Amino acid sequence: MYKTISSLGAIAALAATVSAHGITTGVTIDGAFSQGFLLDYYYAKQSNGATPKHIGWYAENLDSGFVEPNSFNTADIICHKKGSPEGSSDDMAKVPAGGVIDFHWNTWPVSHIGPVLTYVAPYTGDIASVNKEELKWTKIQANGYENGEWAAIKLISQNFTWPVTVPSDLKAGKYVFRHEIIALHGGGNPNGAQSYPQCLNIEVTGSGTNLPEGVVGTSLYKADGAGILFDPYKSPIVYPLPGPPMIGGGSGSGTTPTTPANPSSIPSASPSASPSPSPSPSAAAPPVATPEAQKPSAPAASPSPAPSTGGGESSGALPKEFTIETFISWLESKASAKARRHARAFA
Repeated sequence: MYKTISSLGAIAALAATVSAHGITTGVTIDGAFSQGFLLDYYYAKQSNGATPKHIGWYAENLDSGFVEPNSFNTADIICHKKGSPEGSSDDMAKVPAGGVIDFHWNTWPVSHIGPVLTYVAPYTGDIASVNKEELKWTKIQANGYENGEWAAIKLISQNFTWPVTVPSDLKAGKYVFRHEIIALHGGGNPNGAQSYPQCLNIEVTGSGTNLPEGVVGTSLYKADGAGILFDPYKSPIVYPLPGPPMIGGGSGSGTTPTTPANPSSIPSASPSASPSPSPSPSAAAPPVATPEAQKPSAPAASPSPAPSTGGGESSGALPKEFTIETFISWLESKASAKARRHARAFA
């Protein structure tokens, strides 16, 4: 006779193994690591648990993890699904204008080729009261297809890290940084691209005065715009970077990222049903993984414990209690649906 298990606990425990996509786990500035938002924190919130201090915005990218082009005119494209500054800190990370920020991802599949982009939006007052739909974004970094390599693949080769140089004349102040990968393995089809925006609070210091007006997040891209509806398998590859123009002095190519000492001490991004508070994130370091272990296979399914707006499939919700046999059958049905969603063509 099979024992029953709770839906939330089972999904949380298995999320790390079934999730095929990545999240930004934090940033390193001048050798100091600042913690981003981990999926652990979502589950902690559901059980009223505590979370360590972090600079990342709350998000519910728990299913297939992306925002589809048909949702680019909704608030989800700004800082991911149900993105919110709730619980985030804006007094942890500071970077001088002209300095470098290393954005760390926990993983990324080699099949998900595409550009890496970074935007900034200034704000004043309490971060908790920021209205994301009023933030105006300026692009400071954009890399697409260069020297025969997609930026997302270069990120993998750099230990899932992407360095961004802050423009040397950027106006000092508090900013929300919007760091993003757009996966194009399905981009040749309408609504086939996948956006993975990640938001973090970082203060810029210095004497700079330059800051263009920027655009609101829901106006960054169009579903059929340049660099979004794009077939990456058609030769020759001439890729137009999506979004508004980049600020003068912005970064158009990646540089060698820095890595603090003791990289194995990074807090795990794997969700758990009942996470416990971890030591001060400033003592942590970016994730370490072996890119060669990534294989160009179809990504696995990622079960969703909460409804979302686009980018995922629904094959029926689990009851609060169920048998192991029922849970395996449910996972198989989700995997079948996700395989259809992530089918891709090769050149």
